[in-house]
Amino acid sequence: MSAITRKEVEHVANLARLQLAEEEAERYTKDLNAILDFAAKLNELDTSNIEPTSHATDVKNVMREDVNRPSLPREDVLKNAPDHEDGQFKVPAVFE
Repeated sequence: MSAITRKEVEHVANLARLQLAEEEAERYTKDLNAILDFAAKLNELDTSNIEPTSHATDVKNVMREDVNRPSLPREDVLKNAPDHEDGQFKVPAVFE
């Protein structure tokens, strides 16, 4: 991986509308290059016998089964509504 230059750090800061002090630009250049060095080390690992995964652990759905059960009575639910009409919530129109 190629190193990030201070000029590139300053360019990205400018695009993000960030003002960096001299020491900040120097520190970010050093930190970003350290990150790239670490990523390069990871690329050295032999992963040819490793199966690709989307999670580090085996993930399964933990949803419960759907069960038909009685709901609240409509009258009780509509008691809390600010406005209702014909057994339904009445809300302000979104479109004219």
